[in-house]
Formats: sequence, structure tokens, C-alpha cells
Amino acid sequence: MQHPPDHNALRAAAIHRLYTLEQSEQLTRTRIIGVADAFGVDPRTVDRWLANARANNGTYQPQGRTSFVLTPHMLDAVTRWRGNATAAWKELRAEGHPVPSLPTFHRATNRALTPGMRAGLRAGEKARRRYDVAGERERHHRNYAWETDHVEASVKVRIEGHIRKPWITFFVDCATSAICGLAISPQRPSREGVLVAIRDAILIDEHHGPFGGIPMYVRVDGGKEFLCTTVTQALGVLGTEIIALPPFTPEGKGNVEAVNGAIKITLFAGMPGYTHAPTLRGGKPVDPNQPLLHFEAFVDQVLTWVHHWNYENTPKSLGGQTPRQAWDADPALIDTVTADDLHTYTLERHGTPLTINNCGVRWRKRNYIADWMHGRVGEKVHLRYLPHHNHRVELYDPHTGRHLGPAVMAGQATRAQTLSLKQARRREADRLRARLQKAEKNRNERFAAATRPAPPVPLDAMPEEEALEHLRTLDGFDPTAEALPDLIQLPEPDAGLTQPLDPNTAPPPHPATHPKDQP
Repeated sequence: MQHPPDHNALRAAAIHRLYTLEQSEQLTRTRIIGVADAFGVDPRTVDRWLANARANNGTYQPQGRTSFVLTPHMLDAVTRWRGNATAAWKELRAEGHPVPSLPTFHRATNRALTPGMRAGLRAGEKARRRYDVAGERERHHRNYAWETDHVEASVKVRIEGHIRKPWITFFVDCATSAICGLAISPQRPSREGVLVAIRDAILIDEHHGPFGGIPMYVRVDGGKEFLCTTVTQALGVLGTEIIALPPFTPEGKGNVEAVNGAIKITLFAGMPGYTHAPTLRGGKPVDPNQPLLHFEAFVDQVLTWVHHWNYENTPKSLGGQTPRQAWDADPALIDTVTADDLHTYTLERHGTPLTINNCGVRWRKRNYIADWMHGRVGEKVHLRYLPHHNHRVELYDPHTGRHLGPAVMAGQATRAQTLSLKQARRREADRLRARLQKAEKNRNERFAAATRPAPPVPLDAMPEEEALEHLRTLDGFDPTAEALPDLIQLPEPDAGLTQPLDPNTAPPPHPATHPKDQP
């Protein structure tokens, strides 16, 4: 039986102690049996250990068991046969190479290759990763870090007459495992789907729920749609740092990977058109004519599942709490932005300002029109757009950044949009006509009718006294400040002040003094 090195060192110390007792003639059979019981061996085995110590001047030196080791040529054979040690052994034996027995060759292969390496030789890198050990990050607080990823739905869905598998983009909060936002795309998502998911994750209102805000970090797996200029600028304006993980490292974003795995098992597996359903002989589906979901119904079921995850699911990592309970119990403050500002940040911007002309705004060989453009021909505007949504753009003032309004492609304007454009043009014309008529009316000076020979007096002319009063009021003049008898009538003097007082008569009592109060 092979023992670990520390066990061998303890055994060497015990045998040295027995050898010392033997030299002093104090060794008894009872002591040998006690050492044998301690190591779980027969007393005769201890006798052999003691004989080994005598042969080496009192130092026990165990004889190491020699084990067979694969040569580089043998390892190449095992690798060539994809980890099949038996096939490699047969090949080496047929070629005349000195090989041990098959069990010995298997033991040597297991010592040379780890279980993960053997699994990788059989099934590749994905199988090898199952034997890797991944650490666990600290959760911190809500909105400290988010994780995002795409997942392809394992369900066939009818989309505009075609059968496709949609994609879902998730943004998951690492502290509470809450799904803050998502976007569902009928095709493989691009930066447009990422921007829509960012907007849905950050906003907090009656349509987006209580989960959201501005995160400090966002972990991505290195996909180009997550690291494009538009997404990095949109998050950079909000002060969010993007952490690009190495490719093919799902252990680096375990929270969103847990969501991806859970939705496949608990939702997709029960939908019609599940691509991993059991099949019959020859790979034929059990029910080839089953009705598939339409895209709208698929989106509705995904949103229902997300609500269940946030409000009813209790992950083990949260200690029995739901993500909503963990979110509400977190005292960390939430930073957010208004919907209008976020609308600007999550759009891609055209480089240089464009000019409004008589056909609207010319961009990418197309004209974009809006009812608010009337009267603004010649002005410069900044254009922002959602990628792959060229039917509508947003226009902004290049100096102040103020949002002027949306514009639609001229060839794809709806009947209501065309009618609104015509009504706005008529309103602009009516407004101009009203201004011109008012100016013309003011220009034609009118005079008052006369009954006596006198110069004509304009109707809007004020009399002299009224004009002076108006000018004084404008200058802040206060008539009461001047004591002019002809301007302000002074009050009549008191009668008591005009009659001389008799020194022998007492002065009349003060009106406020009661007669009883006089001395």
C-alpha cells in the first residue's frame, strides 16, 4: 500500500524509535504490535521495516515502488486516438514497441492525463471546461455591476411567413439576479438590439418596472455588437464602464448564464417547435404538423416568464429571497436619467450637421420629412438614428442639443403623417397671412371724424394731459411727491389751529383720553 509522504515520514520516525529501543535492549514484542496497529499493518511488516533500518544504520529508507511512465511517443498515440488508451496500446503493441500490460498502460495514462484533458481529447474544449474550477465574485450592491449576453431561443417561431428562431438579449443585475431589461430580435441581434435592451434596462417607470438605473460596470463577453462605438458611447455618456471578458468564458458572467440556462429548461422546453425535443427514427419529429407560435405570442410568453423570474423565483444564491425582495432590501441609491435624455444617448449620431432643404433632410440618398420643418429650410441639424431602423430619424439643434423632433422617410410616410404635413403647411401659411394683415392694418393710419375746421387727429393719438401722465408713469414719477396746490388739492386746515388759545382755560382733553382718567 502506497502512503503519502507525510505518512512515510511518520513511519520513519516510529521505526527509528524502535531501532533505538532495540539498541538499548528495551524493545519488546508489545511495542512492535502497537506500532503495527497504529499503521494498520501486520506485525511482520513492522519487522521488515525494522530490518530495513538496521541495514541503513538506523534510518528507515522505504523502497519506492517503481511505476510505468508513458513515453512521449505513447502520449502521441493516446492523443491520436482521442484519449482511447486501449486503441493506442494495441497500435503500439502491433508496431513492436515495448509496452506493459493493458491495465498498467491504463494506470499510466490516468497519471499522465487529468480527467479534464482526457475529456478534451474525446469531445473537445467544451467538454474539458466542465472540469474547470471557477471562483465566485462578491455581489456588492444593486447596480454595481450588470452582465449581458445573447441567447438563441430553442424554439421555431413564425415571423412574417417565415420560420425562424428568435434571439433574446438580457441585462441582469449581479447583486440581486434581477432581469433589469431585455430585447427580443427576430434575427441575430446587432447593436440595435443592444441599444433597445439598454434603454429597457435603465428606465424605471410604469412600463419598465422597478428594476433599473445606471450601473457602474457592465460585463460583456467580447461580442462586436457590445463593443461597437455606438454602445460604448451610449454607456460612456452615462459613466458606465464596460468590462470585456475573454471570449468563450461563461464562468465570467455566471448570473446571465444562469438566466440563459433557466429559460431554456423552464420555458422553451414546453413550447411547440422546441428544437431539442425527442425525435423518432431517422431524426423525424414526433409531431411534424404541430402549430408554431407567432412572434407576438412568443414575446408575450417570454415577458411572462421574466415577471415570474423577478417576482416568484427564489435562487439559492439569494438565500430564499426573490430578486424583487433582494432589490427592495438593498439600500443602495439608484441613479437614473429621464426618458428624453436616454432617447438621445441610445441613438447613433451622424457625423456632420445636415441642412434642411425643400425636400426635408437628405441622408443616405433618402429624404426625411416632418411637419415641424416648415419655415426652417436652410437651418442645420444633427441627425441621430437607431441602427437598422432607417424609416425614422431624430433631429437635434447642433448648437444647444435640443431635440427638435422626429422625421420619417418621405417614401414610407403614412397617410396620417402626410396629412399632418399638409396641415402644418397650411397652418404656417395662415400664420404668415395673419401677421401680414395685422402689419398692413397698423400701417394704414386712421383719423378721427371732425365737426369743426382743425388738423386731422389720428385715432390712436392721446390727449396732452393723458400723454404726460403716461410718460410720468413710465419714468417712475409720483405726483404726491410734489406739493403744488394746483396739482393736488390740499386738505382744509383744522379749525382749532386757526383760533388762539386762552391761557386761563384748560386745554380740551385728548380724544383718546377718557374723562375719568384726568387728574
